Amino acid sequence: AVMEKPQLILLDEPTNALDPDAVIQFKKMMEEEKRRNACIIIATHNHQDIDELIDEKIYLNSGKVERVENND
Repeated sequence: AVMEKPQLILLDEPTNALDPDAVIQFKKMMEEEKRRNACIIIATHNHQDIDELIDEKIYLNSGKVERVENND
């Protein structure tokens, strides 16, 4: 997803089934992408793995936006 340095990265459950070292590597990769100003959209049920990466969290319920939180 990141090899060609796209401006928009869409990821679905990217940390699912990763071991702890791979999760750390994934977070480092996403931080690099954020530094180059890529827009990263992650769909996940595992908030613990991504909470430190996000700028904004959007909750969906039955396909509708339920709540938006900024990570300020």
